[in-house]
Amino acid sequence: MKNYGLYIVCLLLGIGTMAGCSKGDRFTVEGNITNAEGDTLYLEQRALAGVVLLDSAVLNEKGKFRFRQLAPVNPEFFQLRLGTQTAAFAVDSSETLRVTADGADLYRSFKVEDSPTNDQLRQVDRLVSETATALRQLEEEHKAGSIDDMAFINQLDTALLNYKREITKLILGNPSGAAAYYALFQKINNFLIFDPYTRQDYPMFGAVATSWNHYYPDTERTRHLYEFTTNALKVRRQQEQRAELLENAVPETGSGLPDIQLPAVKGEKVALSSLKRKVVLLDFTVYSADFSPRHNMDLNGIYERYKERGFEIYQISFDSDEHFWKTAASNLPWITVRDPQSVNSRLLPMYNVREIPTAFILDRDGDVVARIEAFDQLESELKKLL
Repeated sequence: MKNYGLYIVCLLLGIGTMAGCSKGDRFTVEGNITNAEGDTLYLEQRALAGVVLLDSAVLNEKGKFRFRQLAPVNPEFFQLRLGTQTAAFAVDSSETLRVTADGADLYRSFKVEDSPTNDQLRQVDRLVSETATALRQLEEEHKAGSIDDMAFINQLDTALLNYKREITKLILGNPSGAAAYYALFQKINNFLIFDPYTRQDYPMFGAVATSWNHYYPDTERTRHLYEFTTNALKVRRQQEQRAELLENAVPETGSGLPDIQLPAVKGEKVALSSLKRKVVLLDFTVYSADFSPRHNMDLNGIYERYKERGFEIYQISFDSDEHFWKTAASNLPWITVRDPQSVNSRLLPMYNVREIPTAFILDRDGDVVARIEAFDQLESELKKLL
C-alpha cells in the first residue's frame, strides 16, 4: 500500500477565470433557503488564490435570494455560505441556476434544479463522504485490534478502489466538464484521493488537463491545471527511474538509496549501512500475518546454512502492535527492527513494495542486486554472492 501522505497537494479553485467576460454576460443564482429568516447568505467563489466574497443578501421570511455575477469563461466553482455552512456548485456559462435548501442543514439539503452538472457534483460529494466514513470505520477497527494490519491494508485499498472505479466513469465520461475537474481534487483526511504521482491515477489528470486545454485554452485555471499535471508527470518519471532500479535489480554501485535506521527489540537503533561487507537480505514483513511463522522458519533454515559465509538478515516489521512484534521477534537469530509508522511507512513506496513479504538482496558494497518476491528463488540468488 502506498503512503497516501507522501505527495500532498493543496489545490484551491481559480479567480482569474472571470476575466474576459463582457459586461452583459452574467449568470444568476436564485432560490429559497428555508429556516434561515434574518440570516445573511453569502455568495463566494472558490478561487485558485482562495475563497473570494462576491455578494451577500439578508434572507426574509420566505428565504428568497438572487445573485448576479459575470459569467466565467470556463466551468467555475462557487459556494453559498450560511454562517459556517457551505454548499458548492458549478457555473458553466451565462445561465440561471435555481437553488433550494434548508438553512438548518445547508450542505445535505442543497439542490440545484435541472442541472446535470451540479447533480454530478453532489454525486461526487456523496461518494467522498461514504468513502471517508468507511475509512474511519476501518481505522477504528484497526486501532481496536478487530482487524490485523494486512486486513486493514487490503480493506483500505478496496474502499479506495471502489470509489475510484465510480469516479473514473464520471471523469472519462466528460473530462472537459466541471464535475471531472471537481472530482480530481477531492480529499480525505487532507490527502488527494486521486494521486497524480502514480501511474494508475495520473491518466485521470492527463485526460482533464488535455480536454480543458482544448476547450478553455489560455485561462488561468487551465494553465494551472496543465502545469500541475505536467509537473506531476516529471516527478513520476523520476520515481519510476528509481523504482526500475529496485524492480530490475541491476547490479551497480552507489544505488543512492537512503540508509535505514530503526529500533531493534531492545530499543537500540540498528543501521542497515552497518552491515556493509556482508551479503544482506533486506526483508519487509508483518509478524501478525498468517504467512509469518512459515516465512521465518524458511528464512531460519537459509540463515543457518549461510551465516558463516557473511550472510545477514535485516528484517523490518510493519506491525502496528509493538508488544506483539517484540514477543515474536525476541528469539530470532538475525537483526529484526520495527518501523513505528506501520502501514504508513515511507519505506514501502521508497522501495516500491507492492506486497508483503518482499525482500531485497544487498551485496557486500550495500547495493541492491536482486528483488525477491518468490522466496523459493532466494537461495539460488544468494549462492551467486556467497
